[in-house]
Amino acid sequence: MKKAHLYLLALVIAALATAAIVYKSQVLKFPLTPDASVEVWTLQARIEYQPRRGPNTVTLQLPAHTPGYQVLEERFVARNYSKLEEQHGDGREVQWAIRRATGAQALYYRATVVRDPVREQQRLPYEPTLADPPLLQEPEATAAATLLDQVRDQSADIVTYARELVRRFNETPASQEVSLLADGLADEQRRAHFVAQLLAIRNIPARVVMGTTLGEGQGATELRPWLIVHNGAQWTMIDPRSGATGFPEDLFLWNASDRPLLVIDGNPNATVQFTVGRNLADALALAERRLEVQDANLVRYSLLSLPLQSQSTYRVLLMVPVGAFIMLLLRNIIGVKTFGTFMPVLIAISFRDTGLVAGVVLFTLVVSIGLLIRFYLERLRLLLVPRLTAVLIVVVLLMAGVSVLANQLNIEVGLSVALFPMVIMAMTIERMSVTWEERGASAAITEGVGSMVVAVLAYFAMSWPALVHLVFVYPEFLLLLFAASLVLGRYSGYRLSELLRFRNLAREAADDPITPPVARSEADRADGSPRTAG
Repeated sequence: MKKAHLYLLALVIAALATAAIVYKSQVLKFPLTPDASVEVWTLQARIEYQPRRGPNTVTLQLPAHTPGYQVLEERFVARNYSKLEEQHGDGREVQWAIRRATGAQALYYRATVVRDPVREQQRLPYEPTLADPPLLQEPEATAAATLLDQVRDQSADIVTYARELVRRFNETPASQEVSLLADGLADEQRRAHFVAQLLAIRNIPARVVMGTTLGEGQGATELRPWLIVHNGAQWTMIDPRSGATGFPEDLFLWNASDRPLLVIDGNPNATVQFTVGRNLADALALAERRLEVQDANLVRYSLLSLPLQSQSTYRVLLMVPVGAFIMLLLRNIIGVKTFGTFMPVLIAISFRDTGLVAGVVLFTLVVSIGLLIRFYLERLRLLLVPRLTAVLIVVVLLMAGVSVLANQLNIEVGLSVALFPMVIMAMTIERMSVTWEERGASAAITEGVGSMVVAVLAYFAMSWPALVHLVFVYPEFLLLLFAASLVLGRYSGYRLSELLRFRNLAREAADDPITPPVARSEADRADGSPRTAG
């Protein structure tokens, strides 16, 4: 296979992994850090009323279209009441009903809300219908016509027309026309509805929506009116108090229906009180909940759907490739010598349970004693399999002895030595003894120290909470390591340790760049001169 094909494959895999990570981070809002938190608001509507004799029905308008926010959870608290949720053209509502009720009644609706930047781009889905024009008698009808003509002369389009009309109703002192028309419209909501009715006279679709702001504070709040005007293409929101246009960033839209917010049969004195609370919650849990609301399959076929015990297991297993990649860098790029390929990674996993210092001490102790016993068994001239079995038995007995001794000394960490992979330790002892016999003590100790260095570095990486969180939440990160492994798989150049080892040879080649080192060595031998050590 050509290198170009390999590099192209690695590039495609890395691009797909990066795209998946960016999508999950920016769109699905999965956190990149384990301690990330997001703002969560809890909105509550509390309804109080005195029931009449016989059946009682309570109807409350509910949030339906909430640009910039997403409702993650809703709760209805109404003891002994039946509940029915219904959708209608402008939103939705809940209807509570009870056959008999005595004493003051309190009903609750609670919603858990988080910000959703994707919803900020959504347009208001309401049909551009005209409000019912006001039924005006003289002189109010003449005042309304005069006011609308004046506004028309000082506006350029539909939005500026509506803004100018709102400004006229808020200016101080008010004009004669506004003073006459606004008489008895002290309530903000009634005034906003009247402005929408005046706009209907000039065939401008407008309606009033109710919402509340979600800021830093918390406590009692109230729904306030906003005016939305349709310019033929889209809705534009206008603040009826200031005339400012645009959808406020912290506005939570509650209701856009012409229906009354609260209706209780035969009880006009019912009240509804709104409160809002702000908290910080775990970003990962909220991202998971948000996906469940949008599409349950996005969570059902992910690691987040596994039981907590399985999730804990995969938090460890997914870090094994990270340790293996560190092993790849240290062996193929730096040139660290170790016993085996993945044995240091498995030792690093054991260090997660015992702790680094205690793990190194215990591992060194067991391997050293096992190595001495292995040298003794060599004199008995045993075959390979019986010898390995004997070493494994010795390792188990050593581990049991260390655990008992640690228990007597009240050293709790020593009991974790049983978590070490026994077979790996037995094979390490065997390979170290063979290397000792074939290549000497220096090579055996070098590879043993190298294995311990790799295990320690892998332990730090595999125990880093930020990296553990990143790999578990974004398993696509392993595809980046996979692509890097493909690229490094064709690397056949010098390792860093070899550059240090052959520095004299490199210096000699630099002094005589014409004659190759091999030819120079042949010439040295022909002349009888001593061979230069590399």
